[in-house]
Order: sequence, then C-alpha cells, then structure tokens
Amino acid sequence: MRSRGSAVTSVTARDVDHIVISGMAVEAPGGIDSPSSFWSALAASEELIRPFPRDRGWPIDDLMSVSDIDGWSNVCDAGGFLEGATEFDPAFFGIGQREAIVTDPQQRVALRVAWRALENAGINPGALGGEDAGCFVGCSPMEYGPLASEVNEYTGHRTIGYGLLSVAGRISHCLGLTGPSMTVDSACASSLTAVHLAAAAVRDGDCEWALAGAVCVMGSPMAFYEFSKHNALSTDGHCRSYADDATGTLWSEGAGMVVVERESRARELGHRIYGRILGSHHNHNGKGKPILVPRTDAQERVIRKTIERAGIDPADVGMIEGHGTATRAGDPVELLALQNVYGATDSGPLLGSVKSNVGHAQAAAGMLGLIKLLLAGKHGRIPATLFADNPTTRVDWNRSSLRLATELQPWEPTNDVRYGAVSSFGAGGANAHAIIAMPVCEENDDF
Repeated sequence: MRSRGSAVTSVTARDVDHIVISGMAVEAPGGIDSPSSFWSALAASEELIRPFPRDRGWPIDDLMSVSDIDGWSNVCDAGGFLEGATEFDPAFFGIGQREAIVTDPQQRVALRVAWRALENAGINPGALGGEDAGCFVGCSPMEYGPLASEVNEYTGHRTIGYGLLSVAGRISHCLGLTGPSMTVDSACASSLTAVHLAAAAVRDGDCEWALAGAVCVMGSPMAFYEFSKHNALSTDGHCRSYADDATGTLWSEGAGMVVVERESRARELGHRIYGRILGSHHNHNGKGKPILVPRTDAQERVIRKTIERAGIDPADVGMIEGHGTATRAGDPVELLALQNVYGATDSGPLLGSVKSNVGHAQAAAGMLGLIKLLLAGKHGRIPATLFADNPTTRVDWNRSSLRLATELQPWEPTNDVRYGAVSSFGAGGANAHAIIAMPVCEENDDF
C-alpha cells in the first residue's frame, strides 16, 4: 500500500490543459436553490425529506395503502421534493403559455438551473446566440401530462414537451447554443455519464465549452409504486445510505448543472475553477445477473479505468461521494468495489452519500453528489453522512482503510490540491465514476 502524497506529477503539471468545471447551479429538496444554501444544509447535517406534495394531483391515499396488497411493502409519506417544481416563468424563456403547461417540468427546471450555472460562471446567458457550446443533460421519463395518443387542447405540443426527448434541446434552443446537444438516459448513472460526454466533447474539439447536468422531477409517484412492489423502498421515511438498519431507498427530485471548458479558456476569461475533471469513465454490467442487480466486478472495473485515465495514485483521494442507495442489494456491492480499490491504500479515504440528506434523486443523483464534492473541496471540509454511525454489517470494515464520514471535518489538501471521487450506477446496468482535482483557492468568496 502507498501513502497519501504520491500523486503522479503529470496530473498537476501546468502544461496540461485540463477540462475544468467553472460554474454550477443546483436545486434540491428542502427549498435549496443555490450552491450556498446547499452547502449550509450539508454542513449542518440537515435531512431535507418532506411529506408528499399535495398540489400535484397524486393519489396519496391509494399510495399509502399499497402495503395492504400481499407482497407489497409500506410506502411512507416521505420523499425529497423540489418546492419550486411547479413554478416557471415561460415568457422569460420565450415559451408560450400553452406550450409551457404541456412541457415536462424536467425541461422547465433544467432551463432555469442551466441559466443560473452560466451566471455563476460569469457568463451572460442572454448573449450566447451562435456559441459553439454543447449541452448534455441526464434525464429519465417521469410520466407527466395526458397521453399523447389522445386528442386534447395540448395536441401538437407533446412532441417537444416530453421530458426525455428535448431537455438538452430545449436549453440549446433557448440559449442559442450550436454545439452537440443530447439528453442522456442511463438511469441513475445519467448525471456522471452526461459529465463524461461533455468533457470528452470539449477535449475532442466537438465544442468549445459545454453545459453538463441532470434533472429529476417526478410527474407521478410511479417510482414509489415500483419499489414498493420490489420491497426495496425505505419503510421508515429515511434514506440510510450504508447503514445497518437501512430498509430501502427513498425517492427524491433534484437538478444540477455545471459549466465545462478547458482550463486555459477559463483562466483567460476570468472564470472560477471549481475542479479539474482528471478522469471519468462509464461501463455496463453485461449479462449474467438480473438487470436490476448491481455488480461488484463491473463497478471495480469502472473505478480502476477512471484512476488510470486520471493518472493519480488512489491513495491521494481523500473524499469519495458514493451512490449509497440504502438498499440491501446495492450498498454491499458498491462498498466491496470501493474497498477493493480505494480501501487497499493506507490513506483512509472518507465515504459518504448525499442521499442520506435528500433522498435518491434518480437521474440527478450523481449531479447532486458531484456538486456536494465540489463544495466540500471549495470549503475544505467533508460533510457528515447521516446514519453513518451505524454502518452496515454486510461488509467487513476491517478489511480496508475505507471509512464513513460521521461528522463534518477538515479536508487537508495534498500539494495544494484536494482529490475526490464520485460514483454512481443505474438500474439498467450502467456504472459511472469520475475523479476531480480541486485546487486550493486563494479567495474564499461566497457563491
């Protein structure tokens, strides 16, 4: 095992023009609508879970009673929901009133988060017409609105209104971006996959810079029904990532967007550098086990490939933002993969999951985790993961140096850089991983 501090020098060499993150925006449960409010909640170890929204027309009584059906588990009146999901100013984005009503709320939320990410980077969103910029957004279908096969007053707007079809396209159209534009659906691995594609597009010259992000707004409580039937839904209304008393996941919503560009461009334009994307990778489990079942070997492969691309010693990674679904199938598999790679060093990396604060934001889960990592690097502190004082006994914690983050604590840099990793995997068998280097900032301004 190698000790911390032996990072390959080529990674931080000044002659390498890294792909960097230079702007960000986030919306999360509990009224979170900015990076600063998100960090405040994380630093204070707040749980942002709330009762089901009563303004969406959901069949709450029916949902609460599905456990009466043989083979179905209990559904608690709890989840992570965006308070501003129903709010939108269509005129601001040049969208007509009727089209706005039909448009999936995932498109609406993604639009405003993209706008804020640009402002955060110091870019005027209203002056980008013709920019050679890409847009990559993770998103999954969420059942919104009437069927498109019905004749109604919204017919004609549904083609573009569907969330998955045009989330990225809606943003590119609104801002006037002319680079590659695509919506990515690899289930819960969508966020990091979108970031990986955006970084690759900038690196390969497909576009000068890009927006990368993800969004999840539930148009129906479909996911709660599905996981109640699978008996993989939290029975107590908490998402207890990596905890021994975890009973299942808890669904939530969220959105996040980052600005991705070359470091030379960011510095030339005076943009803030939140982090360098040293390496990213995504893969698939392949055949064998059922499609919903995660695989340790596949996750270990994606982690090792990312480390190889990043060119660093895994011992230098001080914080790992894991997936942490709080399911009996998911957590032990993920923990074993992380132990086999990062836990094989003697550096004692700290592991956590933002899902313990906000629930499982599905396609946007990895983006919330990435932004948490960037904020931790900015502030030099690793937030606590809730319920981490009761770690699962389904893995042997003594076999590796990997530990859960049980309290807010300082994050010391290595040669003026904090190295972090973020991991995610999806129900369809996709896995994604990224390694971020966050240089210690001279200024400590608010944002």
